Amino acid sequence: MTNNNRSIHPTKLSVHVLRYPLETPVRTSFGTMYSRPAVFVRVEDRDGAHGWGEVWCNFPSCGAEHRALLVETVLQPLLLDREYKDPAAAFAHLTAATEVLALQSGEPGPMAQAIAGIDLALWDLCARRAGQPLWAFLGGTHDQVQVYASGINPDEPASMVRKKYDEGYRAFKLKLGFGQARDLKNLRDARDVIGMDLPLMTDANQGWDVGTAATMMAAMAEFNLAWLEEPLRADRPFDEWQALSRHSAIPLAAGENYLGLPMFQAGIGAGFLQVVQPDLAKWGGISGCLPVIQAVRAAGLRYCPHYLGAGIGLMASAHLLAAVDGIHHGGLLEIDANDNPLRTLLSEPLLKLDKGLAHLGQAPGIGIEPDVQALQASCVR
Repeated sequence: MTNNNRSIHPTKLSVHVLRYPLETPVRTSFGTMYSRPAVFVRVEDRDGAHGWGEVWCNFPSCGAEHRALLVETVLQPLLLDREYKDPAAAFAHLTAATEVLALQSGEPGPMAQAIAGIDLALWDLCARRAGQPLWAFLGGTHDQVQVYASGINPDEPASMVRKKYDEGYRAFKLKLGFGQARDLKNLRDARDVIGMDLPLMTDANQGWDVGTAATMMAAMAEFNLAWLEEPLRADRPFDEWQALSRHSAIPLAAGENYLGLPMFQAGIGAGFLQVVQPDLAKWGGISGCLPVIQAVRAAGLRYCPHYLGAGIGLMASAHLLAAVDGIHHGGLLEIDANDNPLRTLLSEPLLKLDKGLAHLGQAPGIGIEPDVQALQASCVR
């Protein structure tokens, strides 16, 4: 691949905020989502090529408008009418140009999320211009990804597991952190539906201290869990995570709340993680996540991208996972099980599953072209 395929000179940017109100809220151990916000970014090159990205904005829901304003007022002037050799150069420029501002404003997270959305749009732009699906543009050799159903609520999870099994899913992740008795009952009910052999994962969403986590890991040993995600806060000392990894055979997973390559390298080097989960719309985009994946592979760990947003970021996550041959390295793509047309209307290839396997196809870029007006109409209840 020549540099001409990756060189960019962005001249236009637009950002769109959408919000889908929920009938059934999505619950986690730290909060509840009553709507599904999304921030979509469209970037156009001076040659007319364009691409789409997505900015993470799940919590708090009101943050979607704020992140959109960061894109428009802070990052757009820095990005446009400059030439970059590739999207990674633009990512580096935007990151360096806003580092002090992020510290001064106390907003390194929102700034990183806004940059990530632009980075995704730039990679999509380059792949569309080349006439290649993003997975191929990134050097992949096949379009396959293994998926799992995520975001399964603590209220009657067995019915959702059964529904998703019937849709073709063969791996599932339950939310924990709602009390030991309820958590264990939900795990038992899920295993009653799928048996003991299919992958079952859990996510505590940073909801426990180390003592509670150790108690729960011992109590969950009978369920043959594929991993336990974020039992502790992401900022807890590594020695607490290491103690948990020694305490139980259940693999530990984390990464969605890591910000920056050094933090990922430190977490990987500390030896307590077996599954690493960067969220490319929350930090890094593709430019930042590629070095993380290299570090994950070098350490012999699993790369399983975190994602619980709308369809543009989900498709980018799928293409990146396919590009790095995730299917042969234990990689699983997270797909939210909850109702959200901003996801389903923009991820058609992921709706057709054969025993947990999806094919992304040959369409250029991430393979979808958002119709913002139609999406806005889908959000009216």
